[in-house]
Amino acid sequence: MANPFEDPDARYVALVNDEGQYSLWPAAIAVPAGWTVAVEESTRAECLAFIEEAWTDMRPLSLVRAMSDV
Repeated sequence: MANPFEDPDARYVALVNDEGQYSLWPAAIAVPAGWTVAVEESTRAECLAFIEEAWTDMRPLSLVRAMSDV
């Protein structure tokens, strides 16, 4: 069985968590707790493009906030 995260023909969603971190997720697999759908079911390429554009700072939001309080 192929890796469901690397299938170019599968359908995906883009997820985001409370820390502002993004994930590419196979649409056929239930969204894990703590994550919400940022992009509804789409192609792998479209979801990856969204993530690349949206996730410009890899630091978790809690770290960004802590560093701004210093």
